[in-house]
Amino acid sequence: MAYEESLGSITLDADASIGIYTGVPGLPGSAASPNHGGKQYHIVKVTGKHAAGLATVSTDSPVGVLQNKPQMVGAAATVAFTGISLVAAGAPVTAGAQVMAGTDGRAITLTGAGSIALGVAIEAATAAGQLIPVLIK
Repeated sequence: MAYEESLGSITLDADASIGIYTGVPGLPGSAASPNHGGKQYHIVKVTGKHAAGLATVSTDSPVGVLQNKPQMVGAAATVAFTGISLVAAGAPVTAGAQVMAGTDGRAITLTGAGSIALGVAIEAATAAGQLIPVLIK
Protein backbone atom coordinates (compact mmCIF):
# COMPACT_ATOMS: atom_id res chain seq x y z
CA MET A 1 0.00 0.00 0.00
CA ALA A 2 1.26 3.48 -0.82
CA TYR A 3 1.14 6.25 1.76
CA GLU A 4 0.36 9.89 1.01
CA GLU A 5 3.08 11.17 3.28
CA SER A 6 5.83 13.66 2.75
CA LEU A 7 9.21 12.29 3.73
CA GLY A 8 11.62 14.71 5.38
CA SER A 9 15.24 13.94 4.52
CA ILE A 10 18.76 15.30 4.87
CA THR A 11 21.99 14.50 3.05
CA LEU A 12 25.05 13.39 5.00
CA ASP A 13 28.36 11.82 3.94
CA ALA A 14 28.42 8.00 3.92
CA ASP A 15 30.94 6.34 6.22
CA ALA A 16 32.51 2.92 5.49
CA SER A 17 29.51 1.02 6.92
CA ILE A 18 27.09 2.37 4.26
CA GLY A 19 29.36 3.65 1.46
CA ILE A 20 29.54 0.29 -0.33
CA TYR A 21 30.10 -0.29 -4.03
CA THR A 22 27.14 -2.29 -5.31
CA GLY A 23 27.99 -2.21 -9.01
CA VAL A 24 26.84 -0.43 -12.11
CA PRO A 25 23.04 -0.04 -12.27
CA GLY A 26 21.53 -2.96 -14.18
CA LEU A 27 24.58 -5.19 -13.68
CA PRO A 28 25.39 -7.57 -10.80
CA GLY A 29 26.79 -6.00 -7.63
CA SER A 30 30.20 -6.32 -6.06
CA ALA A 31 31.82 -9.70 -5.50
CA ALA A 32 30.91 -9.63 -1.78
CA SER A 33 27.40 -11.11 -1.93
CA PRO A 34 26.04 -9.58 1.31
CA ASN A 35 26.59 -6.13 -0.17
CA HIS A 36 24.78 -6.50 -3.49
CA GLY A 37 21.87 -4.46 -2.19
CA GLY A 38 23.96 -2.00 -0.23
CA LYS A 39 22.44 -0.71 2.99
CA GLN A 40 19.41 1.05 1.51
CA TYR A 41 16.48 1.10 3.98
CA HIS A 42 18.71 0.40 6.98
CA ILE A 43 18.68 2.48 10.17
CA VAL A 44 21.51 5.02 10.46
CA LYS A 45 23.08 7.29 13.06
CA VAL A 46 25.51 10.22 12.97
CA THR A 47 29.06 8.83 13.08
CA GLY A 48 31.12 12.00 12.73
CA LYS A 49 31.11 15.51 11.32
CA HIS A 50 28.37 15.53 8.65
CA ALA A 51 28.66 11.70 8.39
CA ALA A 52 26.20 8.83 8.73
CA GLY A 53 26.67 5.11 9.29
CA LEU A 54 24.76 2.05 10.43
CA ALA A 55 23.08 2.09 13.83
CA THR A 56 24.02 -1.30 15.27
CA VAL A 57 23.39 -1.16 19.02
CA SER A 58 20.07 -0.73 20.83
CA THR A 59 21.41 2.38 22.58
CA ASP A 60 22.51 4.06 19.32
CA SER A 61 20.55 7.23 18.68
CA PRO A 62 19.09 6.71 15.19
CA VAL A 63 18.72 9.78 12.98
CA GLY A 64 16.68 8.02 10.32
CA VAL A 65 16.62 5.54 7.45
CA LEU A 66 19.03 5.43 4.49
CA GLN A 67 17.07 6.04 1.28
CA ASN A 68 19.76 5.49 -1.36
CA LYS A 69 22.85 3.35 -2.01
CA PRO A 70 26.02 5.46 -1.58
CA GLN A 71 28.71 3.85 -3.76
CA MET A 72 31.77 4.97 -1.77
CA VAL A 73 32.86 6.51 1.51
CA GLY A 74 32.04 10.21 1.45
CA ALA A 75 29.27 9.86 -1.15
CA ALA A 76 25.91 11.50 -0.49
CA ALA A 77 23.70 9.49 1.87
CA THR A 78 20.05 10.55 1.82
CA VAL A 79 18.57 9.97 5.27
CA ALA A 80 14.82 10.16 5.95
CA PHE A 81 14.25 11.60 9.42
CA THR A 82 10.47 12.04 9.47
CA GLY A 83 7.47 10.48 7.75
CA ILE A 84 6.83 6.92 6.61
CA SER A 85 9.77 5.04 5.10
CA LEU A 86 10.42 1.46 4.10
CA VAL A 87 12.81 -0.23 6.54
CA ALA A 88 14.52 -3.62 6.28
CA ALA A 89 13.36 -5.90 9.10
CA GLY A 90 15.95 -7.88 11.04
CA ALA A 91 13.37 -10.25 12.54
CA PRO A 92 9.59 -10.67 12.60
CA VAL A 93 7.91 -7.44 13.77
CA THR A 94 4.26 -6.91 14.75
CA ALA A 95 2.30 -4.04 13.23
CA GLY A 96 2.11 -1.23 15.79
CA ALA A 97 5.30 -2.27 17.57
CA GLN A 98 8.04 0.26 18.27
CA VAL A 99 11.22 -0.64 16.41
CA MET A 100 14.93 -0.01 17.00
CA ALA A 101 18.16 -0.87 15.22
CA GLY A 102 19.42 -4.43 15.42
CA THR A 103 23.08 -5.43 15.14
CA ASP A 104 23.02 -5.05 11.34
CA GLY A 105 21.05 -1.79 11.13
CA ARG A 106 17.77 -3.58 10.39
CA ALA A 107 14.58 -2.95 12.38
CA ILE A 108 13.72 -5.20 15.31
CA THR A 109 11.11 -4.86 18.06
CA LEU A 110 12.13 -2.43 20.82
CA THR A 111 13.51 -4.28 23.84
CA GLY A 112 15.29 -3.51 27.09
CA ALA A 113 15.89 -0.47 29.24
CA GLY A 114 17.93 2.21 27.53
CA SER A 115 16.98 1.09 24.02
CA ILE A 116 16.12 3.93 21.63
CA ALA A 117 13.19 3.61 19.21
CA LEU A 118 13.29 4.75 15.58
CA GLY A 119 9.51 4.69 15.18
CA VAL A 120 6.43 2.49 14.83
CA ALA A 121 5.89 -0.35 12.35
CA ILE A 122 2.84 0.37 10.19
CA GLU A 123 2.71 -3.20 8.84
CA ALA A 124 4.02 -6.50 10.18
CA ALA A 125 7.17 -8.27 9.02
CA THR A 126 6.95 -12.05 9.01
CA ALA A 127 10.65 -12.65 8.34
CA ALA A 128 14.06 -10.98 8.41
CA GLY A 129 14.95 -9.08 5.25
CA GLN A 130 11.37 -8.05 4.50
CA LEU A 131 10.75 -4.33 3.83
CA ILE A 132 8.07 -2.78 6.03
CA PRO A 133 6.73 0.77 6.29
CA VAL A 134 7.73 2.50 9.53
CA LEU A 135 6.51 5.85 10.87
CA ILE A 136 9.74 7.55 11.89
CA LYS A 137 9.36 9.51 15.13
